[in-house]
Amino acid sequence: MNTEITKLLSIRYPLIQGGMAWVAESNLAAAVSNAGGLGLIAGGAAPIDYLRGEIRKCKEMTDKPFGVNVMLMSPNAEELAQLVIDEGVPVVTTGAGNPGKYMAAWKEAGIKVIPVVPSVALAKRMERAGADALVAEGTESGGHIGENTTMCLVPQVVDAVKIPVIAAGGIADGRGIAAAMMLGAQGVQLGTRFLASEECRIHENFKNLVLGAKDTDSIVTGRFTGHPCRSIKTKYAKSLLTFEREGGTPDEFENLTVGSLRKAVVDGNIEEGSFLCGAIAGMIHEIKPVREIVEEMFSQAEALLQGAK
Repeated sequence: MNTEITKLLSIRYPLIQGGMAWVAESNLAAAVSNAGGLGLIAGGAAPIDYLRGEIRKCKEMTDKPFGVNVMLMSPNAEELAQLVIDEGVPVVTTGAGNPGKYMAAWKEAGIKVIPVVPSVALAKRMERAGADALVAEGTESGGHIGENTTMCLVPQVVDAVKIPVIAAGGIADGRGIAAAMMLGAQGVQLGTRFLASEECRIHENFKNLVLGAKDTDSIVTGRFTGHPCRSIKTKYAKSLLTFEREGGTPDEFENLTVGSLRKAVVDGNIEEGSFLCGAIAGMIHEIKPVREIVEEMFSQAEALLQGAK
């Protein structure tokens, strides 16, 4: 399946693994890259020395391209922007801000820059800033989200820009990939599907929640803070929603959630953890190796797309 994205990133499949904080580390990134996609290491707010180590571990585990996700609102963003240059990372994806201040240096270093966008307006802005491609991410995604759906957002972004568009949000099998391509996307980004992979090192409790999720087990909290976030519906997540409805303040809400992602990913703490996950989790029923997941999805997608011709 050759597209503008496979050519741009020198990968076999037009697939990017989501830059999930505390989840997307060297082991998962290398597995996705070795399977023919583009693995990502999540920068988040992690210490720079730790991220340098993860980048170097990934280089030891794969000779294929991989990338780093830079959350531009994070306190480490400036250091990480320089680190990817120093370490020769070939691809950077960005979120939560405008990467314009780093663009010239990244381009000079030969780095491909792919911002994640939730709207047409931001897509156009990122194209003007010099982005090589865009991830149009629908509200079905896990973690921090916009309000537009993937089905509505992707074709509008495709029509609005000239650079390649990658679809994200609500994609977990070949049917979703084929649908994204029919909407005009040149590739897809997947996060939630890889939570249930053998190479993903999240706590077993997290994996079991994903496997046990039904179509109604997704919840969005934090809308009143301006930073809505999708996770699996647990007692903790429902308590956050109740807190919002009963008049809690955004500052109090943020204090309640500090450290909750680590508690989910590392500790598997059901009572206090935020298990960020996309609405598509109800389609995921078993844990498989990354390579098997990727090859199954694209075999299905290619068959569907051939049948549509």
